[in-house]
Amino acid sequence: MAIPVPRRRQSNNKLSKKTESSCTDLCSLHTIFLQTLSRIPLAIFLLILVYIWSSSTTIMSGHVVHLCVSSRKLNDLYCLSAGTQPPEFDFPLLPNTSSASSSNSSSAIFPDGNSTTANGTLTVDIAPPPLSEAELANQVIQQHLRLHRSWASNSSSSSSTSSCDERGIYVYDLPAKFNKDLTGQCGEMMPWAGEDFCKYFSNGGLGNPIEKLGRGWYDTHQYSLEPIFHSRILNHPCRVHDEDRAKLFYVPYYGGLDILRWHFRNVSNDVKDTLGLDLMKWLESRKSWKSKSGKDHVFVLGKISWDFRRRPDSEWGTRFLQLDQMKNPIKLMIERQPWEVNDIGIPHPTYFHPHSDEDVLAWQLRAMRSPRRSLVSFAGADRPGQPESIRSILIEQCVGSTDQGRCRFLNCSLGGCDRPESVIKLFMESEFCLQPPGDSPTRKSVFDSLVSGCIPVLFSPFTAYYQYPWHLPEEHEKYSMFVDEEEVRKRNVNVVERLMKVSVREREDMRRFIVYELLPGLVYGDSGSQLSKFQDSFDITVNNLIERVNSLL
Repeated sequence: MAIPVPRRRQSNNKLSKKTESSCTDLCSLHTIFLQTLSRIPLAIFLLILVYIWSSSTTIMSGHVVHLCVSSRKLNDLYCLSAGTQPPEFDFPLLPNTSSASSSNSSSAIFPDGNSTTANGTLTVDIAPPPLSEAELANQVIQQHLRLHRSWASNSSSSSSTSSCDERGIYVYDLPAKFNKDLTGQCGEMMPWAGEDFCKYFSNGGLGNPIEKLGRGWYDTHQYSLEPIFHSRILNHPCRVHDEDRAKLFYVPYYGGLDILRWHFRNVSNDVKDTLGLDLMKWLESRKSWKSKSGKDHVFVLGKISWDFRRRPDSEWGTRFLQLDQMKNPIKLMIERQPWEVNDIGIPHPTYFHPHSDEDVLAWQLRAMRSPRRSLVSFAGADRPGQPESIRSILIEQCVGSTDQGRCRFLNCSLGGCDRPESVIKLFMESEFCLQPPGDSPTRKSVFDSLVSGCIPVLFSPFTAYYQYPWHLPEEHEKYSMFVDEEEVRKRNVNVVERLMKVSVREREDMRRFIVYELLPGLVYGDSGSQLSKFQDSFDITVNNLIERVNSLL
């Protein structure tokens, strides 16, 4: 009986050849894949992995992608490509890695248009194992702050005229519609206040004098930074009147007041954006702007970052800082956007505006000698509709203190904070001042408390630690106490009881540092300020700006 072995072997041989061919193809594909993968820079590969892993937290709005990450240690106020958001938007954090690129090294680049760190390019090294979003976010913030501190001037004088070097600060003479006309519309900005709101713009934006508090005290509005800064820089010794002799260009656009006039009116977004777009057309016609694409220009904006970075699905604010032309200039604001390297936070205006060194010395002595009758105080108001907000919990803990004199609450919702002298008196009689976030992370009240010698108690690092690298030291424990906001929300800590554990010696050391080391640099002198021993907030800012622009020359 014949067995068809040859035919079977032939079939097996065909199958074997087919298998070998298939394996060869797969191996070839695998080899090609590995070769291709090996050519991809590590940083790009890691970013792709991070993007895929975090895709569940990606939000698409219009043509903008927002990457957001939720973390207990990071406040829920920021998203990639989005500006600062008020708490009700509930947007958390992720750094702006969308602009990262690398061809020769594993790094993410955050540029402001220059090629070296000294000129503003920020390199964040990313090495395996890949960082979590929270770690990467914190790393980017810290890199930004270190870069900003590297621009700090070493000058101890109030005006660093030696750094002008025959070239100084040019102040644009803008058409009145960009500044003076805006202050002229003050009576329409706050409908419920009417003409009473205009009182805040007298005395170069300082407001009316407060005689009860003494020399140098004014009823200053929290959004008055723009006219205050403008009036001061007009008298700066480094000011030049010839554009060709300038190395720093100041644009006196009152963008915050431009926003404020539309907040409570029913107008379209196009109307809100009109003045900012007109300003860009005006600047782009100038040779001084074209020469460096705005890198040597500075804007001072008296409102918080997210007011100038309107979301596509929102009607709040303008999109002024989202314009392509506004990427290169330095933007000084009372609250910066952590992911923007050219945003720099400078102090909110306080009520104290000294004219001379003697004014500063007299107030320092008064602040140190003031009796601290209360351990803790809180000047603020609860947020309606949010019964478990951090403010409501703090109010509950303060009011519920067993010793009624231990914590004092000044209810701003009942008009208790309308008179500056009441707020300052409370702070001057308190050891600690509670400073929880409000509609945004920062608070003017933080600086009012520091000027009063009251140690601020902070609950979010975005309130001060990530904001003011030129005016507050990196060693936060020298001037503040920190309590994690989430721990308060979970009721894991009673803030009043925790502060009771701080020794008298620690309080005195912190207060001495605040009053003698920080206080002069946190206030803005009046328009004719004649400080020589001290640098105020304006002096520190301008000296650092000059140092910054010197690195571009």
